[in-house]
Amino acid sequence: MQGKHLHIISFNIPFPANYGGVIDVYYKIKALHNAGIKVHLHCFEYGRNFPDELKEICFDINYYKRKTGLFSSFSIKPYIVKSRISEDLIKNICNDNYPVLFEGLHCCYYIDDKRIANKIKIYRESNIEHHYYFHLFKAEKNFLKKIYFITESIKLKLFQNKLKNADLMLVVSEKDTLYLQKKFPDNKVVYLPSFHPNNEIEISKGIGKYILYHGNLSVAENEEAAIYLIENVFNRLELPFIIAGLNPGNKLIKLVQKYKHINLIANPEESIMNKLISEAQVNILLTFQETGLKLKLLNTLYKGRYCLVNSKMLAGTNLNELCIIADNKDDIIENLIKVFNNEFDYKETKLRKEILDKNFSNQSNLKNLLNLIFEEK
Repeated sequence: MQGKHLHIISFNIPFPANYGGVIDVYYKIKALHNAGIKVHLHCFEYGRNFPDELKEICFDINYYKRKTGLFSSFSIKPYIVKSRISEDLIKNICNDNYPVLFEGLHCCYYIDDKRIANKIKIYRESNIEHHYYFHLFKAEKNFLKKIYFITESIKLKLFQNKLKNADLMLVVSEKDTLYLQKKFPDNKVVYLPSFHPNNEIEISKGIGKYILYHGNLSVAENEEAAIYLIENVFNRLELPFIIAGLNPGNKLIKLVQKYKHINLIANPEESIMNKLISEAQVNILLTFQETGLKLKLLNTLYKGRYCLVNSKMLAGTNLNELCIIADNKDDIIENLIKVFNNEFDYKETKLRKEILDKNFSNQSNLKNLLNLIFEEK
């Protein structure tokens, strides 16, 4: 693969790889680098440092300031797109004939630009964005934020039509793949699961001493899930519970303080989070929207013992066999009590390995990616 080049336009600096979207970007770049592909990385930056770790796996890196603020809000373009426009970016990717991979709809402003009409253009999907923002609208309690989310959802649905200019769409879930195949019947739309940090199943022996819920707690949906669990499940059991994740809000912090058996761990480093996942007896993962592939689900299945989820978390994943499924508070409580003192079965570990290796390994993902972009078998 020496001599192969690829432009990747990332919506954010993909290191540290500590939340959904950037995890896929970072580990994809790492896999491509290990295969000998020269990655030209283009990052929109806002509030993250320029890490040396990316220099080790990229041929070169260009950073562009994201244009946040009111100016980007007053536009018919979605805010997440309008704030990621840079003439320097389009000039830099016009200097050669290398393929361009657009990470998320966020980065697709130039996907129909005539200056790159002859380039191979790849769209990497992580969510059906207007669906995602509509669910954020439904979950949000703040009136002004609700207006923003519903407006952005409408703009994103309209902007999505630009994807007809993509030569290839790489989609993270089977459900989203079917949607995009129906929406763009003349485009090549392929299911390609997310890249992730796991190469081996690493499940701790013995029995864990607590139940864990984790996620980016600054996202309204994740905060809503944490609050739902506290008010409907955790408050009815005397088992030890931990809630962990990025940037918890005051409402969640104050609610946790009412219960001695619930601990909140804010902004844990990646190593601490992985330890929390592996040492938990049960990891609970809830979502109220069927969008994308939840990378925290994959990470938990590679590292954790019992994984209790609701049906929406599994939409389009074919991972039902590996999880305990509970869709209401009584079923969640019943299943937590049932498995809290049980040692995780070796047969279940073996089943996880078989299914995850077959469908979600970085090695098979990389092989498919190289074949799709460079037609290398």
